[in-house]
Amino acid sequence: MEIVREAVAGTLESSDVLIRVEPCDHCLEIVIESPVRRQFYEDIKKVVDLTLADFSVTKGRICLNDRGALDCVIAARLETAILRGGERQ
Repeated sequence: MEIVREAVAGTLESSDVLIRVEPCDHCLEIVIESPVRRQFYEDIKKVVDLTLADFSVTKGRICLNDRGALDCVIAARLETAILRGGERQ
């Protein structure tokens, strides 16, 4: 799937995550902001990487503003953002 337009999913409420995806022609860039970044960065990144792989996303800018979301919430919000901003190849 290719990210062809900017899309957003989620909120900035506690225990949620706001995810924005946007096109990027030359790379896959992942930006993670979180108050628990030091403790859980690797876990968050793993969920993001697996979800992107499930949808075959190889290019785009993925920005997460995490507020302590569980892994299943991160995956669901990212899936929604990808489907809103993506186009099957």
